[in-house]
Amino acid sequence: MTEIPLEHVHVAPDDDPEDAPAVFVLHGRGADEEDLLPVARHLPDELHVISLRAPDPLQGGYTWYELDLSAGGLESSQPDAADFRRSLDLVAESVDAATEAYALDPDRIGLLGFSQGAITSLSLALEEPDRYAWVVALHGYLADAHSDLAPEGIEGKPVFVGAGAGDRVIPESRSAAAADRFEEIGADVTRGSYPGGHGIGQGELADVVAFVESRVA
Repeated sequence: MTEIPLEHVHVAPDDDPEDAPAVFVLHGRGADEEDLLPVARHLPDELHVISLRAPDPLQGGYTWYELDLSAGGLESSQPDAADFRRSLDLVAESVDAATEAYALDPDRIGLLGFSQGAITSLSLALEEPDRYAWVVALHGYLADAHSDLAPEGIEGKPVFVGAGAGDRVIPESRSAAAADRFEEIGADVTRGSYPGGHGIGQGELADVVAFVESRVA
């Protein structure tokens, strides 16, 4: 089997056909590859789920990158540039390797990320829009490093952006700005604003499931 750079959990469909669609799941800061599996279990049964573990240990979990706090506190943080670049490359390499190892359909690969995982997912979509069929970005923002990108292939790309009205870690305004930018460059953006804080409630989960179902139908 092809070696996959990042540790991960793979949940195959019951019938496990070749050339099946897949979702790559990217957890938030301080969590791990098991964290979003309860969310992924609600997604369509025909999807392979590959939940990746971030590369660096942090407080009993893992992180995709350290934070650049030079602009102020947590609510205005940015990814550390070197760490972010490394993680973006590791995820892209892991997607390629897993696509081969698990015989996935390369034209039906989605990304689902929460918090740091959402920030990473949005940047990956801008770097290789033709690589991903759809993106779900929950409680994240668009990193400054990628805010000016407008690549060919992003037009019409289905992107779901979810935010919490009471989120004090990543304010809703930052998620809204990411949605605005993706709309500006032609992506097909679905927005969701939810009353909770930095977490995925039942209403948000239901909307995510409906979005993904419409993408893989």
